[in-house]
Amino acid sequence: MSFSSLVRSSSSLSSSSSPAHPLAPYGWDEGWEAAFAPYAEQGLLPGRVLRVDRGQCDLITPIGTVRADTEFVVPRDPLKVVCTGDWAAVDPDGDPRYVRTLLPRRTAFARSTSSKRSEGQILAANVDHAIITVSLAVELDLGRVERFLALAWESGAQPLVVLSKADLVPDPVGLSYLVEDVETVAPGVQVIPVSSATGEGLDVLRALVSGGTSVLLGASGAGKSTLANTLLGEDVMTVQAARDVDGKGRHTTTTRNLLVLPEGGVLIDTPGLRGVGLWDAETGVGQVFSEIEALAEECRFHDCAHEAEPGCAVTAAVDDGTLSVRRLESYRKLLRENQRIVAKTDARVRAEMLKDWKRKGAEGRAAMEAKRGTGHRNAPR
Repeated sequence: MSFSSLVRSSSSLSSSSSPAHPLAPYGWDEGWEAAFAPYAEQGLLPGRVLRVDRGQCDLITPIGTVRADTEFVVPRDPLKVVCTGDWAAVDPDGDPRYVRTLLPRRTAFARSTSSKRSEGQILAANVDHAIITVSLAVELDLGRVERFLALAWESGAQPLVVLSKADLVPDPVGLSYLVEDVETVAPGVQVIPVSSATGEGLDVLRALVSGGTSVLLGASGAGKSTLANTLLGEDVMTVQAARDVDGKGRHTTTTRNLLVLPEGGVLIDTPGLRGVGLWDAETGVGQVFSEIEALAEECRFHDCAHEAEPGCAVTAAVDDGTLSVRRLESYRKLLRENQRIVAKTDARVRAEMLKDWKRKGAEGRAAMEAKRGTGHRNAPR
């Protein structure tokens, strides 16, 4: 059968979610078929990006896995480059073969890079579940968990926290306390302790990821590759041991790979993330700290900074012990960081920040002048 006949055959299926469709295991559904319809008329093939490597990518298409050049999809915005998980329209044949366009993303997980330009970086596209993997081999860093959660909520995916290497915490009571600690910083998010060594929690995790696309996120040494191999039922991803001194690992996974799970669902494994910079994630931050956002609604002033203002419900909650100081400081830190990132590309936000800095500076000078004046009046004669 010719390539054009294959294209007509795949586009004429009455139900794209049917198992008969070659892309169904990779997440192809009626919504994607409708979005792709204009490109099917042009004789292009639908394909999902499995991995990206130096201007080229591997895609799964109705005719199998193909290699294609991304030359025609090189936008100025780094958040719109071809990424693992994207759905694309690709040439049916040719040498080289080209990706012609990307279908609009449903979700996108992005972070800011560590470069001085603070550009955004897209890590995974069209993800339903963001699995934040946290190793129990080292001390919990709740601030880092909050940071990952903010990015996950902002992406549009449903976050899920997996506490890996649970077998290293032999005390059931101690393990339950660790789970509770994470649950307090992850409202609306399921927290699952798992162990690839003992099988603990894996049945629950398999059931959750059996539908849709999931992405594994976390620091190097968190156990993502081991977890991926366990879910896949075979050693697909290379695994390296973490250092005993601090639990950190080397970058075992160097590219983002999309893989089909044997019990249904799709998994994207990612390299370990040392830096987790926010990228325009104000909504995500608000979701992570939903209890603080709710308290803020009760403050006397709508623009309360939750510092020393009278009638502040947030600081009152800190005073009575219902809100931890660490939690409030983390909230402030992430909001400030996100504002700085946004200000680099948004003139209005820059102007607002400058206005706020000037106001605080004036207030500080006024306070110092008042203090000096009072001191002069009270000085002995």
